Amino acid sequence: MAEAVVRVKDLKKYYPPDVKAVDGVSFEIMPGRVFSILGPNGAGKTTTVEILEGLRTPTSGQISVLGIDATKDYSSIRRRVGVLPQNFEPFDLLNPAEAIAYWADLFGQKMTKKDVEGRLEQVGLAHRKKSMAKNLSGGEKRKLGIALSLVNNPELLFLDEPTTGLDPRARRDLWKLIEETKKNGTTVVLTTHYLDEAEKLADDVVIMHKGMMIAHDSPAQLINKYGKRTAIVLVDAGSEGFKELSRRGISGVVDGDDVIVEVGDPSELRVMFAKLSSIDVKYKEMYTRRQTLEDVFLGLIGSKMEEGVLQE
Repeated sequence: MAEAVVRVKDLKKYYPPDVKAVDGVSFEIMPGRVFSILGPNGAGKTTTVEILEGLRTPTSGQISVLGIDATKDYSSIRRRVGVLPQNFEPFDLLNPAEAIAYWADLFGQKMTKKDVEGRLEQVGLAHRKKSMAKNLSGGEKRKLGIALSLVNNPELLFLDEPTTGLDPRARRDLWKLIEETKKNGTTVVLTTHYLDEAEKLADDVVIMHKGMMIAHDSPAQLINKYGKRTAIVLVDAGSEGFKELSRRGISGVVDGDDVIVEVGDPSELRVMFAKLSSIDVKYKEMYTRRQTLEDVFLGLIGSKMEEGVLQE
C-alpha cells in the first residue's frame, strides 16, 4: 500500500490571548489525489496549509510531509513542493515566459525555451507569452501562478483558494488545469470555500469550521452520510398538489410554490415517478434533485456559504 504524502495528527495553532486558529486537526493525504480543505473564511484552512508548506510553526501536533518532519527539516523537501499562495501576484513587468524562466532559475531548474513554451501551453497561456503580467486577466494570472508553482515538477502542490473572485469561465479553465495536474501524477492540496469546486475536483474533502475538522471523507460518502435523501420536485404544484398527494398516501413537503417528495432509495425513483405521473396534479415540471456538498455543509454547519461568508 502506498505511503501517505502528508500525515497530520492533532495539529494545533493558537494565538494569544485565546485564538484557536487550528484546533486538533488530523488527516492523511494519499499520493496522486486531490485533497480539498473546505470551509468559510476564518475556518483555519490557510493556516493549516501554511504549516504544511513550512511557512508557519504549529503550536503542537505531528506533521509529516513527503516523509519528513515538517517542523524540523523542511528545507530538504522544499524543492519537491509547489505552492500557489492565496494572494498571489505575478511579476508585473515580466511576461509569462520571462517569469517562468526566472522562477525556474531561482529553483536551480534548467528550462530551455522549448520547456518554457511547453509549460505555457500546459496552462493555456501560450498566446499571452509576450504580454506583461500586469496586463493579464485575473484568471490568466492564476494560471501563471500555477505554471510557476510547477517549474520544479513538484510531487506535492498546494493551491490556496486559486479560483476566488474569478468569473465562471475562468474557474472552469482552472478546474481543467487542476485535473490535468492530477493526471500527471502530482498530489494536489486545494483549499476552497466553493462547495461545487470541492465536489467536482476532490477525491477527499475535509470540512473545517472554527479551526476544527467537522467531517472528512470523499464527496460521495459525505453526501451519503450527511445529506438528505434524493427528492422529486413538482414545480408550482402548490398546496393543492400537496393535498392531493397526501390523499393518495404520498408524503411530501411544500417549499414555496413547489412540492418536494423525498425518495429513500434512488432505485425507487422510477416507481415514484410513475405514481406521481398517474395522479391528476397540476405542475409546470417535475425533476429529480440530488443532494450535494452544499446540502451536507448546510446540515453540518447550519448556514449556507457565499464567497466564503456564512449566511446567518
